[in-house]
Amino acid sequence: MEHQTRVALVTGASRGIGRAVALELAQNGCDIALIYAGNDEAAKSVTAEIEALGRKALPLRCDVSDFAAAKEAVTAVIAALGQVDILVNNAGITRDGLVAMMSEANFDAVMDTNLKGAFNFIRHLCGHMMKRRSGRIVNVTSISGMMGNAGQANYSSAKAGLIGLTKSVAKELAPRGITCNAVAPGFIASDMTAALSDAVVEEAKKAIPLKRLGTPEDIAKSVAFLCSDAASYITGEVLKIDGGLYI
Repeated sequence: MEHQTRVALVTGASRGIGRAVALELAQNGCDIALIYAGNDEAAKSVTAEIEALGRKALPLRCDVSDFAAAKEAVTAVIAALGQVDILVNNAGITRDGLVAMMSEANFDAVMDTNLKGAFNFIRHLCGHMMKRRSGRIVNVTSISGMMGNAGQANYSSAKAGLIGLTKSVAKELAPRGITCNAVAPGFIASDMTAALSDAVVEEAKKAIPLKRLGTPEDIAKSVAFLCSDAASYITGEVLKIDGGLYI
């Protein structure tokens, strides 16, 4: 899974799955552009870890839901690192609540970050990749987007939309040598699941055939595979990484 001389742009890279993906790709030889929302200290920490691996790291604060800001970030990355070979759209938020009581603001915020954010970076990078006739795009969706989840109408809708976006982009960009795939995590030990009660986590484990939560590293290794030359004939796929939860 060597990615020597390649540059990867990872959104939501300061924590959780994004952090693990950035470090995994750096370990495989990538220079990394880290897009993050606002946690400067976390971004500095990941930057230092990447640089300790002997790779370049470029942290950029950006609201991924802002079309113009995403364009500025892409321009800055190409100017600083010369190219972008890999795009991992990982940035995401939750604003959980039952649909009968969900506010328009909470629905829009999740859609704008989780779905439109991915569109923004694909839109601003696809021309660059098309000119180079190569590229890897991986979108981080969720099994919630495949099976739905009570209390997450906004999150499930955004993640389902991300699957449709993945398949459409895969068809459009394949003739230029660009692949676009998605990974669909299940219950992953992260900041989001840390907010759940112990009882909820234990119930989740019971429903998972492998009887454990996944780790950000479980997701990162699969993302690295989809970004590698070994996956050059795979596009438009959604890889479930859920311990067998949704079979």
